[in-house]
Amino acid sequence: MMQNSSLPLLAVTLGDPAGCGPEIVARVLSSPPPGVRLVCIGDASVLQKALPVVGSTITLHAIRDLSQAAFAPGTLEVLDLQNVDLSTLRIGQVQAAGGQAAYEYVTTAIDLAMAGQVDGVVTSALNKEALHQAGHKFDGHTQIFSERTQARSVTMMLASGSFRVTHVSTHVALKQAVERVKPARIVEVIRLTVEGVRLMGIETPRIAVAGLNPHSGEGGIFGREEIEQIQPAIEEARSLGYNIYPHPVPGDTVFVRMREFGEFDAVVAQYHDQGHVAAKLVDFWGGVNITLGLPIIRTSVDHGTAFDVAYTGRANPKSLINAIEYARLMTQNK
Repeated sequence: MMQNSSLPLLAVTLGDPAGCGPEIVARVLSSPPPGVRLVCIGDASVLQKALPVVGSTITLHAIRDLSQAAFAPGTLEVLDLQNVDLSTLRIGQVQAAGGQAAYEYVTTAIDLAMAGQVDGVVTSALNKEALHQAGHKFDGHTQIFSERTQARSVTMMLASGSFRVTHVSTHVALKQAVERVKPARIVEVIRLTVEGVRLMGIETPRIAVAGLNPHSGEGGIFGREEIEQIQPAIEEARSLGYNIYPHPVPGDTVFVRMREFGEFDAVVAQYHDQGHVAAKLVDFWGGVNITLGLPIIRTSVDHGTAFDVAYTGRANPKSLINAIEYARLMTQNK
């Protein structure tokens, strides 16, 4: 029988077994945060290798089915996929075996969430090159989640405390990003942003939409996207009842107005670096990546596999700790 069965159950994926994921998962799940039950989706032998790296003496409880989880004090539950050969795994290197294992952790966690067996998924880092070497031509976690859950429309939110930013586009060339600044997409991202912030406990979030061009185009002098694409989207969103600032806010001030002045609860950025640069400056170590628009809760660390520090005990766990907290909060408000 599972202890504290009323608490949310989150699946935490191990990430690429050759990267920093195993030691971070070992560190955080050895001293789990309160108010939630956690199960690692990974390989027990890899996790066992990571425990002494972080000085943990916790006991692993390797299971093959969630029904076997006991959540007893002093134990770490791991759904053991047994998909890593430690004798051939090259620590700190890109390899197909690491990409394949990480992919299987993610898809298993998604399937568990879709089946209602876990309340949410928290992902550790995978490596896109390793993923591709394994034959999985995705541009990252978000695309895997989107396709496997058959989500109609998703967006990425980066969050840290009162800082929240979503994106009209992310992993595309800047030229393509500009072409994707269209009213329908902007309105969709606004809707997803409002729904996401509501899951964080803010019932009527105040949203700002960033301009694309310097000074939001300066009345068309520096570009007309604000006039022809972004302003119509804002007006449509306001007509739908969303609490949206009435005009595009220049990208060089919108985040200050949210973070320092508290005018907004979230910002819709127009492209990857517009939102990501601000997010990394605000909280490089502890920021969280949240996928909005999925039928399940999914949060993630906002860092890579850090192969250069893998299994050294130096990987920073702050982002995973915060990702677990966001997932707990969002499942509570779902």
